[in-house]
Order: sequence, then C-alpha cells, then structure tokens
Amino acid sequence: MVKKGHIKRVFPGGNTGKGFYSYYDHIIDTSANRKYVIKGGPGVGKSSFMKKLGYEMVDLGYDVEFHQCSSDNNSLDGLVIPKLKVAFLDGTAPHASVS
Repeated sequence: MVKKGHIKRVFPGGNTGKGFYSYYDHIIDTSANRKYVIKGGPGVGKSSFMKKLGYEMVDLGYDVEFHQCSSDNNSLDGLVIPKLKVAFLDGTAPHASVS
C-alpha cells in the first residue's frame, strides 16, 4: 500500500494595508524541471484540473502545494509538486506572468 502524500495550502498573494503583496515569484525556484502555464476563460476548469491532478498525486504518495487564489479561496492559482520540481500555474489575467 502506498503511503498518501500531504496537501499544503498557501496563499501566494494577498491584499495588505499597503496594497497587494505578491509571492508569485517564489512559487517554485528556478531549478524547476517543468512549469506548465494553463490558460483559459473563467469557468473552463483550470482550478478543477489542478485540484484533480493534485489529489491524484497525493494518492500516489507525493506531497503537493495548493496555491489558493487570494480573491476566491475555492480557486487555485497554482499547483506545485515539490519532489518532482513541477508547477502548474494559472496564466490568465490577473495572475502574474511566469518566466
């Protein structure tokens, strides 16, 4: 039996008394094997895809990070699988550009 991984939920950005503060540049470091940028209109399933993939990876024993949207905590801005050095990121406005 495979030991299940863990889910870590974080907010990579948020509104503060000094305006919006972003940690988006720190979602995954530059040694990442892959960064997948997912684009599409509202409601097409970007967050649902990342959640489904994240839960599947947890079932396979990987730890995952769900990067929650600061304006809608039911939505994801990103999914990171640290052990694989892989990130899936929402690339639609207003999210930060990914390099």
